[in-house]
Amino acid sequence: MPSPETGRALQRAAGVVAIALLFAFLIVHFWKSHAEHSLAHESRAAAALPPAVDVVVVRSAPATGTLTLPGETAAWYESTIYARVSGYVANWYVDIGDHVKAGQLLALIDTPELDAELLAAKAKLQVSQAQVKVKQADAAFATSTYARWRDSPKGVVSDQEREDKKAGDAMAAAQLEAARAQVNLDRAEVDRLSAFEQFKRVAAPYAGIVVERRVDIGNLVTAGGAANTTSLYRMVQDDPIRVFVDVPQSAASDLMKAGVPAQISTHDSAGRTIAATIARTSDAIDPQARTFRVELDVPNPDRRLVPGLYVQVGFQLQASGMSQVPAATLVFGAAGPKVAVVASDGTVRFKPVTIGRDDGDKVELSSGVAAGDRLVLNISNQITEGEKVRVSDDEPFGSSVATRER
Repeated sequence: MPSPETGRALQRAAGVVAIALLFAFLIVHFWKSHAEHSLAHESRAAAALPPAVDVVVVRSAPATGTLTLPGETAAWYESTIYARVSGYVANWYVDIGDHVKAGQLLALIDTPELDAELLAAKAKLQVSQAQVKVKQADAAFATSTYARWRDSPKGVVSDQEREDKKAGDAMAAAQLEAARAQVNLDRAEVDRLSAFEQFKRVAAPYAGIVVERRVDIGNLVTAGGAANTTSLYRMVQDDPIRVFVDVPQSAASDLMKAGVPAQISTHDSAGRTIAATIARTSDAIDPQARTFRVELDVPNPDRRLVPGLYVQVGFQLQASGMSQVPAATLVFGAAGPKVAVVASDGTVRFKPVTIGRDDGDKVELSSGVAAGDRLVLNISNQITEGEKVRVSDDEPFGSSVATRER
């Protein structure tokens, strides 16, 4: 058993530990209470402050600007080639990616039915030609007979017999003309079928590139270009190449005319651009999209551009005299676009504006704002007219026409 002195020492140590724990508890409780009080005070102070907003200062638009719009390339010519005669594919000679010349043979079609029809038509023409010779002999005999009866003295033959020979001569002449007309008809049929014989050779309509082949040896092909008819080839001519751009109506005064220069670039062009000019425009606004179509004709000898390619087209616009601001300053409602202007006393005023040009991330306003106005960026829908705000201390907004207020 421990001695009485050891027990008393243990009791004293336990008392010291208890006092230390009580003291630590009091310190933690005091610190926690102080922190909660400070947090509540800061929360009340923050709640009393006006909401923070980011603003930009309106500046005049630059003297010149670049309007960059998406565009799409299209072939100068694009043709889907169908069979002009029905038959079987005897052979094909070009495949996708092949460069062909105008008139080059693409495929050969075997046409047994057409061949038989042509032989029958030629035989019918020979029969008709033989009939003409028979009718010529009949007509000559009828003419000579009528001449003898016509010149016979009166009283030798009756007038009725003379009229009968005259009618026979006229009938023979008519039958000869009918036989000759039948020859012309049969010859036209032979010519028609002979013309179709030429379509057994499927040829390229122009110099270009084969981009699709849908035939193989032995395939049955049907003449025509209906929806249920299978095409043989699809080919394009891509030098020069067309570029289509849908331009917003706000740029109509600058771009709805031929001759305006442009720069074309692709995502993989590594900063290189292709110079072009507007060749033609639609001269009309699409009432649904509020855009108009612009076409550029681009020389493409190295085939750097291919049909169906997505491109970026940049146009240089002249000075508009308007104010340019980020699109994030606009608020759209039933009454049209508005901006939130921070007045000198820190209150917010919503002003209606008119959009003159829309460049995507930036817009040019023709009315509603003035140089020096402070506009709120991405304003919250909880901020109302006349509410006080404070300008946040974020990083400056990098723009040549609108700078963030510090």
